[in-house]
Amino acid sequence: MKIRLASPITIDSVVDGKGLRTVIWCQGCPHNCEGCHNPDTQNFTSGFEQEVDELVESIVKVQLQSGVTFSGGEPMMQPASCAAVAEQLKVRGVNIWCYTGFTFEELIKKPDCLQFLQYIDVLIDGKFDLALKSYDLVFKGSANQRVIDVQESLRQGSVVLFE
Repeated sequence: MKIRLASPITIDSVVDGKGLRTVIWCQGCPHNCEGCHNPDTQNFTSGFEQEVDELVESIVKVQLQSGVTFSGGEPMMQPASCAAVAEQLKVRGVNIWCYTGFTFEELIKKPDCLQFLQYIDVLIDGKFDLALKSYDLVFKGSANQRVIDVQESLRQGSVVLFE
């Protein structure tokens, strides 16, 4: 199975989740948010494809990381490939975060996205809204976005914010 990426992984990110993180940059996004931080990741045919197993192996070789963050682009546009990566990382005890322009409520209605959510610890959901942008926000770009404890939300059947 392959995944379409915008670029090679980034290591030691401190802005894409808690701690030092490795970031997977997915390619392709339908949201087209005004003021997008990564506009080069929107085109669905740009970037490159990589085998899921190769990506996982490159990630597990990285030392001293607190976890992995899926970003982009829109990871939920290739949920099966992302779930395959996340599943292999979870077995190794890796903490997983994901950024998406979709809402949690939209994602749980889609079986393939729900499968990916099973492996995610924290989800930052909602489209970036330039009018609500603030540099005072932690781990999100605009005030409408939520930082969600995914596993607790799935257990309770409603959104539980990450603290």
